[in-house]
Amino acid sequence: MAEVGRRKTPAIAAHETGPGPGQYRLPPTVGFVSHDYTKLTSPAYSFHRRLNNGVYFKDSSPGPCYYVDPQLTRFGRSGGPSYSMLARSKIPAQPRTPGPGRYSPEKAPPVTQRRPPSFTMGSRTKCRRVDPVPAPNSYALPSLLGSRVPSKPSSPSVTISGRNKHGGFAEDLSQTPGPAHYNRTDPNTYLPRPPAFSIQGRHSAPRAAFRTLGPGMHSPEKVTDHRTRAPAYSLGVRHSEFVTPLITDVPQ
Repeated sequence: MAEVGRRKTPAIAAHETGPGPGQYRLPPTVGFVSHDYTKLTSPAYSFHRRLNNGVYFKDSSPGPCYYVDPQLTRFGRSGGPSYSMLARSKIPAQPRTPGPGRYSPEKAPPVTQRRPPSFTMGSRTKCRRVDPVPAPNSYALPSLLGSRVPSKPSSPSVTISGRNKHGGFAEDLSQTPGPAHYNRTDPNTYLPRPPAFSIQGRHSAPRAAFRTLGPGMHSPEKVTDHRTRAPAYSLGVRHSEFVTPLITDVPQ
């Protein structure tokens, strides 16, 4: 109940914390740059820096004859459209218009009549002067031999040095290599390699115990694996007459 009945005191501005008047920055009203758009713009002038003492000896400023158009501003020309008046042109010569007697309407065929086309031959024209345009053989294309053109593919280029008079092969012919001095390149290096075969060594002569059958030892006519076989019969052994026959039924 004591808090409800307490009397409120007014707030003191010194006790409140906040930005001061210097924290706010209004747009300037001087000049054209960042000018307050709610205010009218006044004329702006610029000041030149102080000149040195040599101003009297060296003239670095325009004289009174220098006139600045008041319509020229830093943003361009200010003003309405302007016009200029041209001088009076010369009187043209009298045109040579043909009169009525120059026409021959009687020579013209009727409009409704069909006629073939007619042609006229003009006079020979004058010879044309020799123009300075170069001929096709006047152009010289760069040679493609060697690495001279950077934008074209070139083959390997090899240079040959001059012959040395002292200590060279021309001075002593015995130092010249013969044909047998060079090694022949194997064709399998730069060509497709053909199939290669090897031959085994010769075997020793067969011994006497090893008897190989000759062609006469074979009987191809007796082979019946690939055809129908005929019936075959065999004969028994011939018995001797003196052999006692086998008697199974003995009379009583």
